[in-house]
Amino acid sequence: MYDRLNDVLSLGLHRVWKRMAVKWSGARPGDRVLDLCCGSGDLTFLLGEAVGPRGQVVGLDFSGAMLASAAQRELDRPRFDRLVPPLQWVQGDALDLPFPDASFQAATMGYGLRNVTDIPRALQELYRVLAPGGAAAILDFNNAVEDSPVADGVQSFLLGTVVVPAARALGVAEQYEYLRPSIQRFPTGRKQEALALQAGFAQATHYTLGFGMMGVLVVEKR
Repeated sequence: MYDRLNDVLSLGLHRVWKRMAVKWSGARPGDRVLDLCCGSGDLTFLLGEAVGPRGQVVGLDFSGAMLASAAQRELDRPRFDRLVPPLQWVQGDALDLPFPDASFQAATMGYGLRNVTDIPRALQELYRVLAPGGAAAILDFNNAVEDSPVADGVQSFLLGTVVVPAARALGVAEQYEYLRPSIQRFPTGRKQEALALQAGFAQATHYTLGFGMMGVLVVEKR
């Protein structure tokens, strides 16, 4: 249901944004990669395509129910070829990752950073588990209040008059009603860049997508 609803509400663009995030992560064939806050696994599956059969992909989420859904989706996917490696699903906390230092060459995080209780800590943990030379791409809604008040207003209007009513009609309103207040609490792109640099990353660049309503923070470890 959520995938279909997201397709309708984003006009299918969320799939494009996720592919862009995987590309910006720099994941290459043979890499060991991580998808933080993987949810039902959209980015995890795309990472599998990027690293191929010689790579390794780990999807981590705090919710056991989401991981079960992701694992079932993996089983349901057609085995059209053997280019995608088996995926590893791990239950864990983004603030205390159960992996050794420098474990991954690339990472993604989709719509998760906004929901952690300690964003600086999450970025520090991401930095720790990335190998030198590794990169990560963090996709989420964009808090555009400072850089683009128009985009912020449009985002507020769409969430209030289109997204939440559609979710309410399908009986999943509570999963979408929190979006606007959580976006307002979320650091702006510039602040995310600053937090990433404070966490140790050598480079941090925030790109806006979806007419300024979405954003991707790309970070690099040297």
